[in-house]
Amino acid sequence: MQVSSLNEVKIYSLSAGRSLPEWLSDRKKRALQKKDVDIRRRIELIQDFEMPTVSTKIKVSRDGQYVMAVVVTFEILSDDYSKIVFLQCDRFVEFHSQHGHYYRTRIPKFGRDFSYHYPSCDLYFVGASSEVYRLNLEQGRFLNSLQTDASESNVCDINPVHFLFAMGTAEGKVECWDPRTRNRVGLLDCALSSVTADTEIDGLPSISALKFDGALNMAVGTSTGQVLLYDLRSSNPLIVKDHHYGLPIKSIQFQCQLDLIISADSRIIKMWNKDTGKIFTSMEPEYDINDVCLYPNSGMLMTANEAPKMNIYYIPVLGPAPKWCSFLDSLTEELEENPESTVYDDYKFVTRKDLENLGLSHLIGSSLLRAYMHGFFMDIRLYHKAKMMANPFAYEEYRREKIRQKIEETRAQRVQLKKLPKVNKELALKLIEEEGEEQQVTKKRKQKNLPSLLKDDRFKVMFENPDYQVDEQSEEFRLLNPLVSKISEKRKRKLKILEELEAQEQEEEEEPEGKASDAESSESSDDEKGWVEEVRKQRKLLRQEEKVKRQERFKEDQQTLLKPHFFEIKEGEEFRSFKDSAKKQKLMKKTLEDRLKLEEKLGTLNVSDTTVGSKQATFKLKKSEQQKKQQEAEKQHRQERKTLRRSASHLKSKRGRGRLFH
Repeated sequence: MQVSSLNEVKIYSLSAGRSLPEWLSDRKKRALQKKDVDIRRRIELIQDFEMPTVSTKIKVSRDGQYVMAVVVTFEILSDDYSKIVFLQCDRFVEFHSQHGHYYRTRIPKFGRDFSYHYPSCDLYFVGASSEVYRLNLEQGRFLNSLQTDASESNVCDINPVHFLFAMGTAEGKVECWDPRTRNRVGLLDCALSSVTADTEIDGLPSISALKFDGALNMAVGTSTGQVLLYDLRSSNPLIVKDHHYGLPIKSIQFQCQLDLIISADSRIIKMWNKDTGKIFTSMEPEYDINDVCLYPNSGMLMTANEAPKMNIYYIPVLGPAPKWCSFLDSLTEELEENPESTVYDDYKFVTRKDLENLGLSHLIGSSLLRAYMHGFFMDIRLYHKAKMMANPFAYEEYRREKIRQKIEETRAQRVQLKKLPKVNKELALKLIEEEGEEQQVTKKRKQKNLPSLLKDDRFKVMFENPDYQVDEQSEEFRLLNPLVSKISEKRKRKLKILEELEAQEQEEEEEPEGKASDAESSESSDDEKGWVEEVRKQRKLLRQEEKVKRQERFKEDQQTLLKPHFFEIKEGEEFRSFKDSAKKQKLMKKTLEDRLKLEEKLGTLNVSDTTVGSKQATFKLKKSEQQKKQQEAEKQHRQERKTLRRSASHLKSKRGRGRLFH
């Protein structure tokens, strides 16, 4: 058993290495085991999986009890091995039951793949023909074939949800047919979609693999090594992945638990996420691969190879081990306790662009390069030789880089100048000192460091905008920071030293050596007695300053000459006294409750309770003198009109009393 790890995914090869032939004598086997360390350390956990010849297809029965491998292809119609259909290389189709061979028939052209349609019991055969042959197992006869536009077809599959039939052609297209109406319902040009800017192909890609996932997703593999993931509602692929070997894709499987797609060509097996396209892990078996089968509901993967033996892998992250080999779970747990290093120390990862710069593009596809993710692994010795030939001055660049690193290390040992902001320099220096103290405390207590205000974007403006400059002469600042005088003097000395060092740094090319002098760092600022005395001192100074300011204001008032000011009253208004405006201002300062009580006393407001429990307020608007005069004039006008009103009785008709007009 061999263990490998890629992208932190453990892969256990249960049938790794070539087994010794049975016809060898025990003496010869012991001699080989002494010479070869790999043979001596090999443990073949899964045995008796040898085949009499090569196999091209491998499948597991639905009950998980039987593993089968054949040439060309086959289909298991039942849950176990009791009903099987084989497609042979000589155009024959054989039906086997539990006791053995049951029936044999022949199709007109050589077949390459077939699928079983469960609702109608039809077998759909594709191959070296433009027709799709249909064999009904219920009636026991061939039905009318489906006529396609393709010259040949390579693979086919039937969707397990809505039973759509899809076939991949030699022209690089996928035709979708509805078995109910026997009409084509869709056509995808995968050959055109598989060619991207980074793809290099020699001919027209044909379809070599096809697999449905659920009702809407379908994966297609091409003969040039690309895998395309489609949504059936769109003609454009969701993801296009390249194996970088230029070999046909042999098999595609879906791992639904982790949303993975398993694609394989003859040299490598890749697992990648179907949503992001990111590589999950990959494997390179020792034999050329023909087919891949994922054991149902487990983490076991099996391959059919161009050798009389199958490769079996166990990947714990994909699922548990099958029931018939459940001991693998406990065995892998023991191996996890003593992991082995499997890092590619002797290999260098290079991209296609790196190969072009080194002049090694012609090695793509050879055994000297191993395709991995978006590049290749190559021997580190070959890489160094190619780089020396491509860039003979690499040693000079390496030497200059080492010298630069040494200079940086020596500079780190010198005085590191702290660049302070333009605004609030003393506050910034205070924060830097507090950060240093907090870091020492957190290191002792093993706590996380709190974020710095100087690096926080929310407080960035405070150290950039001059409007946010702290006024240290204000009364509030001096009372809140009674010891600011002593501390500020120390910080001012530090600022002066830093400014001098910055000036020297601008004049000289290198930083000055030496240490900054700070003899006052050991003084304590937490003495309660000194704090109280400093507060009293600051208050006394503030009272003296306020007294001086009052005297200055009094002198200014005496020197100023009072001049009379005249005001003009609007037309229609009367001037009573300045007391009215004073009363209004006094009234506006009162609360709403007090104003309502005052209005009730004056009779301009009436508040009463209603029947539903609410309050009802009626008030009279206060009218101005002009409005009162206008109302009085209107009242006099109405009285004059009444006195001057004349009777209209003489306008009545003589013929009809009561009718004014006729």
